[in-house]
Amino acid sequence: MLTLVFLSPIIGIVGLGVAFVLFSGIMKQSPGNERMIEISQMIHEGAMTFLKREYTILAGFVAIVFAMLSVVISFNTGIAFIVGATLSMLAGFIGMKGATRANVRTSAAANQSGQQAALQMAFSGGSIMGLTVASMGLIGVCIFFITFDVVATAGNVADLAGFAMGASSIALFARVGGGIYTKSADVGSDLVGKVEAGIPEDDPRNPGVIADNVGDCVGDTAGLGADIFESYVGSVIATITIGAAMVDQESYMSLPIVVIAIGLVASILGISSMKLMKGFEPESVLRYTAFVAAAFMLAGSYYYITHFGMPWTVWGALATGCFAGIAIGLLTEYYTGMFGPVKKLAATTATGTATLIIGGFSLALESVAPPVIVIAIATYLANDFAGLYGIGLAAVGMLATVGITMSVDAYGPIADNAGGIAEMAELGPETRAITDGLDAIGNTTAAIGKGFAIGSAAMTALALFSAYTQAVGLESINLVSAEVVIGLFIGGAVTFAIAAMTMTSVGKAAMQMVEEIRRQFREIEGLMEGKAKPDPSTCVDIATKASLSEMIMPGVTAVLAPLVVGLLLGAEALGGMLAGATVCGVMLALLMANGGGAWDNAKKYIESGAHGGKGSEAHKAAVVGDTVGDPFKDTSGPAMNILIKLMSIISLVIAPLLIV
Repeated sequence: MLTLVFLSPIIGIVGLGVAFVLFSGIMKQSPGNERMIEISQMIHEGAMTFLKREYTILAGFVAIVFAMLSVVISFNTGIAFIVGATLSMLAGFIGMKGATRANVRTSAAANQSGQQAALQMAFSGGSIMGLTVASMGLIGVCIFFITFDVVATAGNVADLAGFAMGASSIALFARVGGGIYTKSADVGSDLVGKVEAGIPEDDPRNPGVIADNVGDCVGDTAGLGADIFESYVGSVIATITIGAAMVDQESYMSLPIVVIAIGLVASILGISSMKLMKGFEPESVLRYTAFVAAAFMLAGSYYYITHFGMPWTVWGALATGCFAGIAIGLLTEYYTGMFGPVKKLAATTATGTATLIIGGFSLALESVAPPVIVIAIATYLANDFAGLYGIGLAAVGMLATVGITMSVDAYGPIADNAGGIAEMAELGPETRAITDGLDAIGNTTAAIGKGFAIGSAAMTALALFSAYTQAVGLESINLVSAEVVIGLFIGGAVTFAIAAMTMTSVGKAAMQMVEEIRRQFREIEGLMEGKAKPDPSTCVDIATKASLSEMIMPGVTAVLAPLVVGLLLGAEALGGMLAGATVCGVMLALLMANGGGAWDNAKKYIESGAHGGKGSEAHKAAVVGDTVGDPFKDTSGPAMNILIKLMSIISLVIAPLLIV
């Protein structure tokens, strides 16, 4: 099996090659008329400017942490940290590049060739992100697995954890920063444009629209990519760490890498299968491609596991994670898609905004239990199949086909951008009907993606927790110990504190955005009549400055909390802290993601003609609900996913300092 590990980087290079081919194919397609190109270029430049400024700030953070790790832990850990952080940033950059080039071509395809061509274009753009994340994660883990010779020297697993820490650190900053950017712009443009001015979404007169479209790219593409990237590598490294304690180290430590290599091949096959589904509805196509990839991954993994003489129960743990991911996605779709819960929520707008908020929050609370039960069942079965190693492998199984799941998720913001470009370029109602339809599907796929991200975060955090307890020699945690109880409470409190920080940040930035949009509507003569152009650059600058300044405190808090608790209260207290943070973080993430998704699609349902349609009082109430849900689902909720994993991986890295 070790030979397959050495071959895995080649598969990663192939994945990057396929991503490049997709990008080249996108660039060959028509970007539309001059107005469309102009709008697209503004979005592209805004997104790239944000990334450059964000990465400049993060480079300083990476340098400081590298120095500390090199001195306190080991130089190898520091190097792995730098590479993990760099690959995370590079994956975000490449995915962003693909998204900002695919958006305008999706609009052009919808205008010139219809729904199927537009769907293919948006999905191809998303696939660049998906394949880049999967390929770079595979290549990075393989390089350090081989370089550090972790099989021969199991102690070097601690150095490998530095790679996951680098990915996790960047992910938190990228997700929070991108989330604050996109939601401040979205909330500001919606409240002033839709509610106050009564103009349509993405209206070219609204100066906040460009910033909103930039935000879709930096938050829902680059930020999400960094989120999934760190879950992906974190689950693999956690399982490798647990495998180091197994009797057959080589097989059990190598298996996670082989599985994600198979998963990358399966993802490429899933992406390719889309061309065979031209007669299906778009939402079915996106769902079936993921099923195709999962089937190939499970079949390939079963062959290799049994071929190398490992018990079938190992495959059972892997399959458990895969099926759990699918189940969580379907549950999320039920609570956030155009089904009974969302339609009932839309009906509450008849009595105003207050009842909509109450209904949405109660729906969010209700939606927490079913996926948590799925996670609990998956954890039980995985542990029953293969012990602690099974829990880690279940997380790997959930994430092995990240190449396709990320592709489906990244499709959403591209379709959203395409609709905005179509509206601003005035391509007509027929084109906008196509892009609106694809955008509505994107809302659902994005919600499913968030559910998947939460589920994978929970399983990865459990795997990392197991690896941590093993690394510090904890066979059990004493719940009647004062230090452990303190750790539990601190862990739970940290998740609420970070949620509060990120929500507050969105609110502060949105206030600045609202005032600027109001100012332009008030002071630019002829703007509302369409005789003058707005100044989107000011709105882009407001969102950029706010997001970059506000992302610092949540990130620093997440990094320092496990260090302080572990060094002051000890390894067992830190274990309690991780348990408290995981439970509370998963609950908050589910509540926020599902609540925000439900409010969003309730608005979309009304915009389709229900309850008076666009411009009605019900629609105004739904817009307010959507703006409340925006930071829930796209800023604070996603931050929870990364928080629980980052705290766990930091704990794993500092484990050598905590062994008495």
